[in-house]
Amino acid sequence: MPKMKTKSGAKKRFSFTATGRVKAGVAGKRHRLINHNAKYIRTNRGIKILSKGDEGLVKWYMPYNR
Repeated sequence: MPKMKTKSGAKKRFSFTATGRVKAGVAGKRHRLINHNAKYIRTNRGIKILSKGDEGLVKWYMPYNR
């Protein structure tokens, strides 16, 4: 059987925690920040853990990086 390929975009955007959850950067932090209030910018700082439904899709994209 041939090996499955990892999606290149997924391996650049997502990483895994030690327990197997998926970490991702938060959207909406690059430009047009003058239109967002301070609470929005503060709460979207850093990275977030994806929900269970999204986590399954990302793990399907990255078969060998679990």
